[in-house]
Amino acid sequence: MVLTREQAAGKVMVALDYADAASAQRLLEELQGIPCYMKVGMQLFYAAGPAFVELLKSKGYKVFLDVKMHDIPNTVKGGSNSVTKLGVDMFNVHAAGGAAMMEAALEGVDAALSAGQSKPTVIAVTQLTSTSQATLNDEIGIAGTVEEAVIRYARLAKGAGLDGVVASPMEVGSIKAACGAEFQTVTPGIRPAGAALNDQSRIMTPGEALRQGTDYMVIGRPITAAANPREALENILKELV
Repeated sequence: MVLTREQAAGKVMVALDYADAASAQRLLEELQGIPCYMKVGMQLFYAAGPAFVELLKSKGYKVFLDVKMHDIPNTVKGGSNSVTKLGVDMFNVHAAGGAAMMEAALEGVDAALSAGQSKPTVIAVTQLTSTSQATLNDEIGIAGTVEEAVIRYARLAKGAGLDGVVASPMEVGSIKAACGAEFQTVTPGIRPAGAALNDQSRIMTPGEALRQGTDYMVIGRPITAAANPREALENILKELV
């Protein structure tokens, strides 16, 4: 796949894993003009709230709200209604919550949409990229391989009507084979060559993930913890074009 620089930027989701809005805004200033997605996770959302999402939207960014909803269906329906009204472009729920919960999330979206508003992409978390085989079997209590668990959840999410899943890049090919090429994959666990693994156990480089067919790649510390975040992101984009 040959991408333009803009297309490559659109596939990169920068994880704004900061404790406060001021730190995140400093990164935005450094990355100004690069049209990538911005991912707001629990740490920043709990600290800065909906106002920070509104700030990102006012600057023209697409926003993935990564709060991993997992609760009874009615509660998730209400949560998805609220974040849809906030104007996020994508958000996620946990596939482990079951089909009824995921269907309720979509009901919340539909009830919140106003005239002319674009429908957000709704995806499901399958297994975290920090989950090893031992963790899956011995601690979570799910038998079989990590890939088998991921594919089972991906099929469940597709059956519930969701647009895609969060999974490691290692499972992208199997997910596409099981659920179709149009079923979207958002892949954390992306580490440029030479970057620290940190707490990730199932990883690929950006180029490898692209060749697997992933739709979006979430990249945090290799950019945010770099001495020069803009240069780090530009190097990733060069690898993708």
